[in-house]
Amino acid sequence: MNKVRGSAAEAVADITDGASLAVGGFGLSGVPEVLIRALYEQGAQGLEVVSNNCGVDGRGLGVLLAAGRISRVTGSYVGENKEFARQYLSGELEVELTPQGTLAERLRAGGAGIPAFYTPAGVGTQVADGGLPWRYAPDGSVAVASAPKETRDFAGRPHVLEHAITTGFALVRAWRGDRHGNLVFRRAAANFNPLAAMAGEVTIAEVEELVEPGELAPDAVHLPGVYVQRVVALSAEEAADKQIEKRTVRS
Repeated sequence: MNKVRGSAAEAVADITDGASLAVGGFGLSGVPEVLIRALYEQGAQGLEVVSNNCGVDGRGLGVLLAAGRISRVTGSYVGENKEFARQYLSGELEVELTPQGTLAERLRAGGAGIPAFYTPAGVGTQVADGGLPWRYAPDGSVAVASAPKETRDFAGRPHVLEHAITTGFALVRAWRGDRHGNLVFRRAAANFNPLAAMAGEVTIAEVEELVEPGELAPDAVHLPGVYVQRVVALSAEEAADKQIEKRTVRS
């Protein structure tokens, strides 16, 4: 039951080339920076990533992206990362864009064992009708495009069929966690972390504060340890290393 690993490097050591990853975070909030850095040092490449966004230049998943380690991204927001845009438009990166709420539910459904679901989000657009560019050719033409999706009416309203997402691994960050893998997320840093954790077959959590089993009140646990296979305790310096994506101040 003790799921704590001695280091982030040990926790990500068996992630192979071509592995699929669900990664928590939103912008730079709640991003598993230490695990991502460890995976960068480990050297796995050709990774297929599912995450709301792909970090920013030099932070988060942007570290793996800039190193050419990511081959495919399923996400809902592609702004704030110039290298992401460059790789996508030049045909180096395959990108599946999906509405943000749909992405969240696809991850949750994967963790809950629900293979697919219907949603009104995306009806009447290329999300449902197909034709979204997933990969460009070097000459700027569309090399791979999304296929049309099944639609069905419920209560007189059209809905599109979306498939659940499961991945080989998941990398997440939590505020507190115990040795059994029970996790608590703090405020906005929860974002996609619980959903990504549910979708991974092997979920690795970096925690800012590691506590002993029984110290977390059952009602306070946001994600039960059944979804988590490995826990990495962060140092005080690692836990405090939190960047702000855009700082706005009054004039």
